[in-house]
Amino acid sequence: MQTLKANPDRLREVNRDVEELGAKVIHQWATLGPFDFVNVVEAPDAETIARVSVALGARGSAKLQTLTALSVDEFLNSLS
Repeated sequence: MQTLKANPDRLREVNRDVEELGAKVIHQWATLGPFDFVNVVEAPDAETIARVSVALGARGSAKLQTLTALSVDEFLNSLS
């Protein structure tokens, strides 16, 4: 948060870092509560998002929680 306060554009720089790692930030919200930000990130596979999580987490400036999401159609198709 100190970095963000001193340099608000850093947030967009991190989004570019995510894209360089092969994923894309689709939506991003600043939130109040236990999480400072909620990001919806699209990646081609779990390995890519794992790479993003490790790269960003290794910086020590963020704690990440990843939730894999399926569209309702993908979920229903998986049941058959």
